[in-house]
Amino acid sequence: MLNYDFSPFYRSTIGFDRLLGLLDKSAGLEASAPTYPPYNIERMGENAYRITLAVAGFADSELTVETREGVLTVRGAKSAQEKDEKRETLYQGIAARAFERRFHLADHVTATQAACENGLLHIDLAREVPEAQKPRAIPIQAAAKTIETTVVAPQSKQAA
Repeated sequence: MLNYDFSPFYRSTIGFDRLLGLLDKSAGLEASAPTYPPYNIERMGENAYRITLAVAGFADSELTVETREGVLTVRGAKSAQEKDEKRETLYQGIAARAFERRFHLADHVTATQAACENGLLHIDLAREVPEAQKPRAIPIQAAAKTIETTVVAPQSKQAA
């Protein structure tokens, strides 16, 4: 297992505390991270992303998607089903257990919509940077001072 020491970054950067904290957390928790349900993260455009979770067997009403303080949380909980007296399950390969999956969102990234189709939950995300924080060009004005030049006539040599 590899251990990373991010302390030099803490000493030489300002304002990246949250990012470095996330790196510290993810470096230590990678081995114990939950693997259910499987998911993909895709970049759909310059400022558009999509998270796709495999939620086979879950109805739309059994899934919850919410964002709070920069964290996107997806929960799934199966409703209690009445057992059918005539059925006996010999092997259950389709997971029906409850889950909670969290994704930490960068600044200005928000969830725009969620849709469930064919056993896949698609969550679309967009980065919307406020106008005040977008880069802007600052025009450079020419200096208003003029340079005065004095012309000095060459002196002729006088014969002595």
